[in-house]
Amino acid sequence: MRGLLDPKMDFVFKNIFGSEKHPNILISFLNATLKPKDLITEVEIKNTDLNKGYIEDKFSRLDVKATTSNNEIINIEIQLKNEYNMIKRSLYYWSKLYSEQLNEGEDYSLLKRTICINILNFKYLKTRMFHSVYRMKEIHTNEELSDIQEIHFIEIPKLEDGSDEKDMLVAWIEFLKNPESEKVRSLEMSVDEIREAKDELIKMSNDDTQRELYEMRAKTLRDKISALNEAERKGIKKGRAEGREEGIKEGIEKGEKNKAIEIAKSLINLGLDKESIVKSTGLDLCEIEKLMN
Repeated sequence: MRGLLDPKMDFVFKNIFGSEKHPNILISFLNATLKPKDLITEVEIKNTDLNKGYIEDKFSRLDVKATTSNNEIINIEIQLKNEYNMIKRSLYYWSKLYSEQLNEGEDYSLLKRTICINILNFKYLKTRMFHSVYRMKEIHTNEELSDIQEIHFIEIPKLEDGSDEKDMLVAWIEFLKNPESEKVRSLEMSVDEIREAKDELIKMSNDDTQRELYEMRAKTLRDKISALNEAERKGIKKGRAEGREEGIKEGIEKGEKNKAIEIAKSLINLGLDKESIVKSTGLDLCEIEKLMN
């Protein structure tokens, strides 16, 4: 048998956790992450189609979207490389998921609890915990305003050796870290959903077409990471020259933004609508409108 594909690759992750054929995998992962009082029993997975063009597009986000039996809207994104924008990006996509629920004239009472789960293959937040959860709270009393907004960050490198594998979230992160490890071999003997995910990963890994798609996606992500690394090197050089940390961040952001602007111009010339250009480039709507004008 050939080596298993990396389940952290967004294309593979989406095929395993975002598959309508295996809803129990997603249900198990969501219950492990959210730990709800009333367990999720059903999910409706959205936007499941993956075509070749989407796989090859380095600016595409291959995330998992679903609604649950607890009347929640869920978005899961897995990120391999630090692009220094995860907080703002997650808030932006949360706001889109939240606002798109209502049509004009519909009542606010119809709005569902909306949750974004970010799985990161790098350390990002200051906390030492591998799983952090954020909601809206009053800054003095810590009183919660509402649980309708919830954003999770799961930082894979922060999971410590010896963590309790009876915690299903720990078990799932062990699967993502190394599906061929002894820990995962032990888990798949006792947890049906882990075994189901492992079986699906083996099936994908032995399928020539899926492996070809995997290699295509891996190449586009390597190209993107290479561009990010180049921007980061320029940022570090600028930061050293100016003698301050802000120069590093500014250099990174400037390099990426210039590239995004050039792409946006090309998409405008092709006649793409504003919302699609925002999604493809990550630029603000007002920036796109300025370029159009």
